[in-house]
Amino acid sequence: MAPPSQCFDATMHGAAHNGAAPAVADAKPQCPTVLDADVFRRQGHQVIDFIAEYYGGMGDHPVHPSVTPGFLRNVLPAEAPSRPEPDAFGSALRDVRDLILPGMTHWQSPRHFAHFPASSSTVGALGEALIAGINVVPFTWAASPAATELEMVVVDWLGKALHLPESLLFAGGGGGTLLGTSCEAILCALVAARDKKLAEIGERRIGDLVVYCSDQTHFAFRKAARIAGILRDHCRAIHTCREDMFALSPTELQAAMQADVDAGLVPLFLCATVGTTQTTAVDPIGKLCTVAASHGVWVHVDAAYAGSALVCPEFRHVIDGVEAVDSFSMNAHKWLLANNDCCAMWVKRPSELIAALGTEQEYILKDAASEGHDVVDYKDWTMTLTRRFRALKMWLVLRCYGVRGHGARRREVRGGDGQAVRAGVLPAPVAGEVRRREDGQRAQPGPARGGERGRPGPIHELRERRRRLHAQVRRREHAHGGVPRR
Repeated sequence: MAPPSQCFDATMHGAAHNGAAPAVADAKPQCPTVLDADVFRRQGHQVIDFIAEYYGGMGDHPVHPSVTPGFLRNVLPAEAPSRPEPDAFGSALRDVRDLILPGMTHWQSPRHFAHFPASSSTVGALGEALIAGINVVPFTWAASPAATELEMVVVDWLGKALHLPESLLFAGGGGGTLLGTSCEAILCALVAARDKKLAEIGERRIGDLVVYCSDQTHFAFRKAARIAGILRDHCRAIHTCREDMFALSPTELQAAMQADVDAGLVPLFLCATVGTTQTTAVDPIGKLCTVAASHGVWVHVDAAYAGSALVCPEFRHVIDGVEAVDSFSMNAHKWLLANNDCCAMWVKRPSELIAALGTEQEYILKDAASEGHDVVDYKDWTMTLTRRFRALKMWLVLRCYGVRGHGARRREVRGGDGQAVRAGVLPAPVAGEVRRREDGQRAQPGPARGGERGRPGPIHELRERRRRLHAQVRRREHAHGGVPRR
């Protein structure tokens, strides 16, 4: 990296003002060296040391801060500095330590039990550093050929690791991409399904489209439906029950779809879930696909939470029938050590996604090297043009930990056998705390089966375990001076 030679100043380059002779600059303007290799190396070491110390002392922080709204805004200046202060970077890091960290919820803490398990890894974090340092924008193949092709390789690697059907992979005529979150994946799939259906029935009938989910489905689906133009009262959240382990019933789905058809409406989209947020329920994908097929409904599987468990072959049966789905997404930044953000989405027919989200090829995006070749332009696979080089991070994680390593990590999270710390996946202080909390560990998603009718099953066990866990967390938070979670 070489520093810019000087700041741009029109008067210094002989530009005239309103036809007058150029003015003579009194002094060369001060310009910070924003890409100096030596400065980067020195400040980069500071950041690495800072993060390492943060992880080493993670257990010393209360998981949730004891602060009130406005605590940080009241101590930081109202305006950005007009000039950098001496040792501005070091001073800023001190403010991160003294002002910002005390007001953070520490998601990677071994005592943070909310949302989803700690997902950081050394390789994931360093992969993010590489992405930021290289800083490309791979919206087309021509914009960064290696970035596009690495993403194609990585999504096929990941799909095979998760035991997804070949029809969802590039190798089998499908394909995938890496997005920020499952919210994006659901919306992209929904827009593709909408445009496909409207091409069949006419665009004026958009008000007749109906989408389906269970009452356990993440609210991101209903939000995506509204963005896609689906009427609020045309989102059917079908009731689930404990006897079915809170999974979506194919019988109830068929009844809801048929009722809508009888009312002159058009069933459009089903969002099935593998690992719901509230109960970790798993919907019966194969049976739901059979119902959906009879009405020409697009089936998307949201495996954001539990999809990572599919790296273990013994869990592959929870997605039996997945060969019939139209799209599938999961969050590698939850269990697969990829650090936030990294959501993988696969589609069986990429052409339908491109038809809905593609753009006309502007001349500035064309490249002679790609002419005549069937290249992938990922700008046509999602809502945004600017995108991140997430494939580099995911590639590093898969290379450095391996598929078997991820499977062992999943089993370690479930069983607490300490393999993760021995493999270097978790920092030793964090892994030590993981072992200490083994008896109170949060239950992980498994198949939504195993309980006979009228008898307690996995969901009952999960709730009881969660109740004991919350009590333990409250005791620990009080002991550390933090605010207990509600």
